[in-house]
Amino acid sequence: MRRDYFTLDVDRGAGDATKPVATVSFDGPEDPFEDRLTDDSGAPLAADQVDVSYRLREGEELDSDATGAFAITDRITGDYVLEANVGAGVVLDLVEAARAYGNAADTDDGRYRVVVRVDGREALAHEKSTFLVYDRDGELLRQHSLIPSGVEL
Repeated sequence: MRRDYFTLDVDRGAGDATKPVATVSFDGPEDPFEDRLTDDSGAPLAADQVDVSYRLREGEELDSDATGAFAITDRITGDYVLEANVGAGVVLDLVEAARAYGNAADTDDGRYRVVVRVDGREALAHEKSTFLVYDRDGELLRQHSLIPSGVEL
């Protein structure tokens, strides 16, 4: 799938008590992409079957001017479900809002919601607590990632 078929929008909501939502909109050929959103049985990928991450592509530091790839991957196969070119400012905004929500809500029901829309309809939606951010060399940037307490990587 081409990265330019995807756009990412982050809705911080109204204040720290609102769970932020990362919405990926897809504007490309539906059939091959919809197959990526399901497991071998044809059921939608479950929340524990997908990982969400961001990898810097350009720039040495993670700042609002850097660019990179936002990705959702199939945890079982390691295959990319999708990758989107995204400015780091959007990712920093998501991480900041998710941390604030997690601190304010004190819940185990995820720190943010990730939604994939195909042709305007919700094709996949999951509550997530983990969001891993990597530098351009593939090193984990812990200070910019969301890693639930008790999880070791």
